[in-house]
Amino acid sequence: MNRRHPLRHASADRKAIREVPDTPQTRAPQYRLAFADDDFLCREELRPVRLQLELLKPQMHLDALGINSTIVLFGGARIPSPSSKDSAATKTLADLSHFYDEAREFARLMTLKSMEAEGKEHVIVTGGGPGVMEAGNRGAMDAGGRSIGLNIVLPHEQAPNSYVTPELCFNFHYFAIRKMHFLMRASAICVFPGGFGTLDELFEALTLIQTGRMQPVPVLLFGRKFWDCIINWDALADAGTISAEDLELFSFVESATEAMEVIDRWQETPTREAMPGR
Repeated sequence: MNRRHPLRHASADRKAIREVPDTPQTRAPQYRLAFADDDFLCREELRPVRLQLELLKPQMHLDALGINSTIVLFGGARIPSPSSKDSAATKTLADLSHFYDEAREFARLMTLKSMEAEGKEHVIVTGGGPGVMEAGNRGAMDAGGRSIGLNIVLPHEQAPNSYVTPELCFNFHYFAIRKMHFLMRASAICVFPGGFGTLDELFEALTLIQTGRMQPVPVLLFGRKFWDCIINWDALADAGTISAEDLELFSFVESATEAMEVIDRWQETPTREAMPGR
């Protein structure tokens, strides 16, 4: 038998407060209910509460929908689609435009696989913006499935791309909480060429796996030529700042098909209990 909670629901009081008489007392900001007072919630002292709310809102919603695992797509917001590459700011960006199509195709193939599990496993999640993120959400839509967008409020005007599933489109103030949500359900992380944000997200994930704070998952870097050009991986190992074994935490792929094959072959690996070389 279901039992109703005996206390009055907060939403009922929030509705009731709108109907109180308009007086100097009721107009005073101190009279507002604390949880319905935006000015109060935005105070510096309330930061811990806001952090908790940003963690709980997406988590509770995804739990309610039964979404158990995700496939994370990171990549540059500035990478254009091939049809728009003539408008790219540099020739290099234009040349990288084919990764838009690879991200879109990978998301399409993975979403078809997700739909075999009723859309509760391997759900595509992106940062919800343009470029590679748009391609990922677009590919999921191509397959007739749903995908997640984790947007972030930035100083310049921006909006979610139009391919994110509306009921799975979230917005964040705190980068740290957003990054937690990227990785909490991740069963694979696919990283396309990008800038500071992409590098930040990649190295955050690698650090968590390297230090044993996260169970290993496939970390796939699309486009070895790009990654070898901007990061001297072997120099890190030769210097001893990482171990040679750390270079095995990620793999290079060139296409959506190759990425699907690597993920399909993946054997679950236990969380590290020690760091090689330490």
